[in-house]
Amino acid sequence: MTAVSLEGRPIAESIYAGIEAEVRARVAAGGPRPHLATVLVGDDPASDIYVRMKQRNCERVGISTSDHRLSAKATTEEVVALVGRLNASDEISAILVQMPMPAQVDAEAVVETMSPVKDVDGLHPFNAGRLALGEPVVKPCTPAGIMELLARYEVPLAGRRAVVVGRSNLVGKPVALLLLQAHATVTICHSRTTDLAAVCRQADVLVTAVGKTFYIEPDWVKPGAAVIDVGVSRLDGMVVGDVAGGVDEVAGWLTPNPGGVGPMTRAMLVSNTYDAEVRRRR
Repeated sequence: MTAVSLEGRPIAESIYAGIEAEVRARVAAGGPRPHLATVLVGDDPASDIYVRMKQRNCERVGISTSDHRLSAKATTEEVVALVGRLNASDEISAILVQMPMPAQVDAEAVVETMSPVKDVDGLHPFNAGRLALGEPVVKPCTPAGIMELLARYEVPLAGRRAVVVGRSNLVGKPVALLLLQAHATVTICHSRTTDLAAVCRQADVLVTAVGKTFYIEPDWVKPGAAVIDVGVSRLDGMVVGDVAGGVDEVAGWLTPNPGGVGPMTRAMLVSNTYDAEVRRRR
């Protein structure tokens, strides 16, 4: 068996094309151009690359962006004040605060300051609560991208067993909730899970988001399962994921890494930015 490759790039391109058409039509009708404000605290090179990439993806479909940066020594109060100003600006549709932030900054306080309408990552307690209730307004970008990828490739979910390795607020918990809403039976695993390999082997859909290089071994995977590799690590200057070599010979579907979840995450960020502009003008 050789797994079907769940390629994110062609699907992302189709999403960009649809949003670009929507933006053009909206602006042609006299509506304001959607605008994403990005916030970066500190000078982490990887975060800088991620922010610039997200800006480029927005701009390619006609969504304007603005770049807001604070030093690595910024206080919680300074970051909260900046987010408050962005909330108040009528020109800004959505706000992306790049994580992680320096240790001295209270990330929770920053997220709670953000307007739920402008929260492009779905992290505000209002948006997280709506997701938990099964009535999401904003779906976090990576989980939303995963679900879109599974839908486009017609991977069956209803009645299937899904295992999520990782319990972060950004990926693990929300993707588990979205899988549950798709009628999968969901197990969330973490560092305290007993016999993780045995739990993973039960999964028809296995989502791994732990950031440990080649953590998921081929004998952890149920034959024919769909395996979604969200992990991002660097090895010898290259980006690699959580999934070890040989899994493609066991799985039925497998995301390449890079090229699977990453493009979908960025496309959903653009989609969420456009949707934020539409919602706030209703």
